[in-house]
Amino acid sequence: MTTSLPEPWPDHDRRLAAGATGLLAAFNAAGVLEAGDVHVAARVGDLGGEPDERVLLAVALAVRGVRHGSVCVDLTTVADLAGDLPWPEPAGWVAAVAASPLVAAGVVHLEATLVYLDRYHRLELQVCDDLLTRLDATAPAVDEAALEAALARVRGEHFSPEQERAAVQAVRQTTTVLTGGPGTGKTTTVARMLVLLADQARVRGERLSIALAAPTGKAATRLQEAVLGELTRLDPADRDLVGRPEALTLHRLLGWRPDNTTRFRHDRHNRLKYDLVVVDECSMVELTMMGRLLEAVRPQSRLVLVGDRYQLTPVGAGAVLSDVVTGYEDAVDSPVASLTENHRSTPDIKALAAALREGDPDEVVAVLRRGGPEVEFVETDDPGPALHDDALASALATRHAAEAGDARAALAALDRHRLLCAHREGPYGVRHWNRQVERWLAEATGVPIYGEWYVGRPILVTSNDYALEVYNGETGAAVLGPDGRLRAWVSGSERLRDYAPGRLDAVETMHAMTIHKSQGSQAERVTVLLPDASSRLLTRELFYTAVTRAQEHVRVVGSEAAVRAAVRQQAQRASGLSARLSRAQTTDRHADQRNSGETDGG
Repeated sequence: MTTSLPEPWPDHDRRLAAGATGLLAAFNAAGVLEAGDVHVAARVGDLGGEPDERVLLAVALAVRGVRHGSVCVDLTTVADLAGDLPWPEPAGWVAAVAASPLVAAGVVHLEATLVYLDRYHRLELQVCDDLLTRLDATAPAVDEAALEAALARVRGEHFSPEQERAAVQAVRQTTTVLTGGPGTGKTTTVARMLVLLADQARVRGERLSIALAAPTGKAATRLQEAVLGELTRLDPADRDLVGRPEALTLHRLLGWRPDNTTRFRHDRHNRLKYDLVVVDECSMVELTMMGRLLEAVRPQSRLVLVGDRYQLTPVGAGAVLSDVVTGYEDAVDSPVASLTENHRSTPDIKALAAALREGDPDEVVAVLRRGGPEVEFVETDDPGPALHDDALASALATRHAAEAGDARAALAALDRHRLLCAHREGPYGVRHWNRQVERWLAEATGVPIYGEWYVGRPILVTSNDYALEVYNGETGAAVLGPDGRLRAWVSGSERLRDYAPGRLDAVETMHAMTIHKSQGSQAERVTVLLPDASSRLLTRELFYTAVTRAQEHVRVVGSEAAVRAAVRQQAQRASGLSARLSRAQTTDRHADQRNSGETDGG
C-alpha cells in the first residue's frame, strides 16, 4: 500500500507556524503539520508543563490526525507519512509520552502505541461501551410461528435466501449491522425486515414505531423512496402494519440545538421515542455522530445500521461502520449481516466495483479497457471533449424543463447524468467544470449567464437549514414560475418544496459535484473525472464511491497512471475501535470458558 507523501509548504504560506522550533518546525516546514497543529501542541505543552519536543510532536500529530479523519495516531506507523524526517525512535517515543504530565493530567491518552486527544478518547470509549452494552443485551423474544408466516408472505423473486437470513437475524437481535455493496439488495432487505418486525409487534398487541434516517437529506430521501417502493410489492396488510415511516437526516432525528453544534435534544436523558431506528449510508457517519446516536436510542429499541464498508469514510474523524465490521469479522455471534450477491443487471459495473474492492490495479485497468455497454474509459490529458456532450445534454434538459415551469421534470433531468470530480479547485475541480458547463450552456442557447441564479441552474444544498427545512445533500433547480420569476425547487422526502432564491444561502451550482458530496445519491449515467496521479485525494474508496453512483453507465476520464494510483492508495484512518471490539469478544469467550470450567469442576 502506498501513501501520498506531503510536500513542503511554500515560503510565507499561512500554514507555516512563525516561531516554531525543533521537531515541530521541521515537520511543519516539511508539510506534515500545519500551523494550527503546531500552535495547539505548543500551547498544550506550555499549560501542561511538558517541554519534551517528542511529546509535543505526538500531540501535534494527533491534532493533524483528527483533521485527516483519524481518531488517534499510532507512533509505530506514523513515520509512513514521510520517511525523510527526524522521526523519534518508536520505543523511546512511546516511553516519553507515557511519562508525560499531559498523560497524567488526562489531556492526552496513550494506549499501547496509540496517542489520543482526550475528547476523541472519550468518544471512542463511549461508542465501544454503548455498542457492547447493546450487543450484550438479552435477545428479544420471537414468536416463531408468526415469523414463519410473515416470511412466507414476503418471500419471492425479489428476496433471496441471503437477504432472508439477514432480515431474520435482525428479528433475533437488538442491534444489526447490514452491509453490502450496490445492488446487493440492502433496501429490499430493510423493507421486508420492517414487515417482520412490525408483525412481531402486532403479535404482542403493539404497533411498531419506526424511524428511517441517513446522514444527508438526499440519502434520507433515497432511503424513504426505496423503502416505500419496495413495500408496494408486498401484501397490503403488511404495508399497513409498517405504515409510511418518514426518513429524516440524523441531525433532524436527534433534534438540532441552535446553541450547540455537537449536542442534540435527544440524548441519554431524553431518548428517542422509536421502537426501531434504521440508519442508512453509515459509512458517512463519523465517530461523534455515532456517539450521539447511540446515546439517544433507547436500550430496548432496535437499531439497524446499513452501509457499504468500501465506500468513502466520513468527512469527520472515525470510520465506525468499517471498524465494527472489522471488529466482528471472526465473531461467532456477530451483529454483522453481509450481503454479497449483486442483483443488478449491470455486469460491467459490477466487475469494475469488484476489482476495486479487491484492490487489483491490473484488473481494474483491464475491466476499464474491456469496456462494454456500461463501462467506458477515456484516456486523455484534455478532458473537455470527453465531458462536453453528456454534461451539456444534462444542463439543456434541466433548462428546458425549468423554462417550461416543470420542476419535477427539471429535477428528474439532474438524475440522468452526474459529473463527479475528486477536487473542488484547480483544473480537475468542481468550480472549474461548473463554470465550463455554464459557458457551454450559454453558447448552446445564445443566452449569456451573468449572475449566480438563472433558469435551469442545478443546485446542491451544502448545510442544514432547519427553519426552511432544507438539508445538506438535497438537490434542486431554479425553475421559471407562472409569474415569470425564478423559484428554487428542492427535492425532499416525498415532496418538492419551492423557495425564493434569495432565501437559500448554503447552496452551490451542481453541473459538477465532488465525489464526497455524491454519497447517498445515484444517477443513470455517471462521468468520473480523475485528477493527476499525484493527487493526494485519489484513493480506492473515492474511486469506488464514484463508480458505484452509476445505475446504468459509468465513464472514467483520466490517465492509466491516475487509475492505478487510486487503486493502490487506501484511506488510512487510525482508530482503536475495531481492536476494542475484538478484545471484548476474546475477554467474553475466556470468561465463558472459565465459568464453564468452574461449573464442570463443581
